[in-house]
Amino acid sequence: MKPGDELLFCALGGSGEIGMNVNLYGCDGKWLMVDLGMTFSGNEYPGIDLVFADLDFIEERRQDLLGVVLTHAHEDHIGAVPYFAADLGVPLYATPFTAKLVAAKLDEAGLTDTVELIVIDHLDRFALGPFGIRYVPLAHSIAEGNALLIDTPYGKVFHTGDWKLDKEPLIGQPATPEQLTAIGDEGVLAVVCDSTNIFNPEPSGSEGDVARGLMEEISRHKGKRVVVTTFASNVARLKTLGKVAKATNRRLCASGRSLDRIIASAKACGYLNDLPDLIDADYAMDLPRGEVLIVATGGQGEPRAALARIADDNHPIKLDKGDVVLFSSRQIPGNEIPIGKIQNQLAAKGITLVTDRQSMIHVSGHPGRPELEELYGWLRPEILVPVHGEVRHMREQGRVGKAKGIRHIVNQVNGDLCRLAPGKPGKFDTVRAGRLVLDGDIIGPADGEAVVMRRRLAHAGVVVVALAGQIGSKSGRVRVEGIGLPLVEDYDQFVEEAIGDVVKAVGKLKGSDARDRDAITEAARLAARRAALRWCGKKPQVKVMLLEG
Repeated sequence: MKPGDELLFCALGGSGEIGMNVNLYGCDGKWLMVDLGMTFSGNEYPGIDLVFADLDFIEERRQDLLGVVLTHAHEDHIGAVPYFAADLGVPLYATPFTAKLVAAKLDEAGLTDTVELIVIDHLDRFALGPFGIRYVPLAHSIAEGNALLIDTPYGKVFHTGDWKLDKEPLIGQPATPEQLTAIGDEGVLAVVCDSTNIFNPEPSGSEGDVARGLMEEISRHKGKRVVVTTFASNVARLKTLGKVAKATNRRLCASGRSLDRIIASAKACGYLNDLPDLIDADYAMDLPRGEVLIVATGGQGEPRAALARIADDNHPIKLDKGDVVLFSSRQIPGNEIPIGKIQNQLAAKGITLVTDRQSMIHVSGHPGRPELEELYGWLRPEILVPVHGEVRHMREQGRVGKAKGIRHIVNQVNGDLCRLAPGKPGKFDTVRAGRLVLDGDIIGPADGEAVVMRRRLAHAGVVVVALAGQIGSKSGRVRVEGIGLPLVEDYDQFVEEAIGDVVKAVGKLKGSDARDRDAITEAARLAARRAALRWCGKKPQVKVMLLEG
């Protein structure tokens, strides 16, 4: 469909889940995309690392798509750019720091000359068709977190992106309450708002508080080697660690390729210019234990990141009993098991662990309930559209917004096509909004046969049946192999019985079925599966191969 004389909103990702943010605005025949993110795979997708929103709806309408505006540089907002931007065929718009990181992705993918990347100065307004756009800086856990103020013929939309309130952000200058109130005075039709931390009854806290907390905590561990693990993208946290290293007479070592990328991009944009000279891991290990501070990636339990390798003694950085690891990061839901594994490995070595539950060494980059309520008061929107959260988060934000006097709450999830104006706002249609996965070098549907089969194999194993010749005759041969079945001593007996069952099942076929390959295959498949169920209580996948001769 083509937007008419109206203002539409549709999330293809990030509504009903945390991550993979892709949002569309439609107006007067044209579409605008805000963010193009991804998420990381979980156990539901065996063998898969990256998950994307299915962009089929907008790809079919790419002739009406004007551009992709990126709010900030977290992977759940820009991670899909190198995989889809070329196919979309429209320019990308970003502020300088975000643009640096996006440009690196495009260069790595060989797309620098294919995808147009337009750098927007923080205060510059620009127009794309019926959309007038300007960035509004807000605090977040990365440099240049931004909201978008989108001006349309039907009213202004304040799209928050990821944000928080922070009186001492250390990096950047977020919009002040007075500036946000002035935006509200101009009239805001709708706020499309981050829901992540709605259940937090307290404000998220300040990076300034974290700076003081890290200084105090690290100062306590004199004579000990200290590792701090944090999100590589948190430029303010890196700035703090540089200052702490200087104040405590320690040399700073950064371990992790993503840290190298972030630091280089930040310096190119004028951030981290006062960061002390970094040392490498080998030099760090030559220093006395109390004279080094190491910042490492991997606080979410990523198996290939620096912290996991340190815990596994597979890294140049070595820790001994009494050394300290500070987890200056939030435990993202779903990562509890891999984080716990690393923490247990470290604890077994006698290493002291400190988390944000024990010390003020981390604050969230998303707004707690009081911050949301303040924003509503400044902007005074007619409509609230909760996004960026699971359904429970978004519905709760809707209830809070309603209690604070916002007239219309638009509850939606991925694929809901909503009209914001004119008339009463709300959902009026549904479009395709599935998931895609990067499987090796191939992007395919998340519910495709390969992924579904892999999931089943992981659950119950596989039995392979090979049939050659005319089964039941002297020339006929049957082989059965089971993979991943919970059979050890009984395996040979299972194979013998399964072969007999297959021979009997195929031998019972009469008439045309006895010559029909599909009928033979199905009879053999069911017989082998029943044999496996008898022997081990599993219903494995069964692959039947009909061989010539």
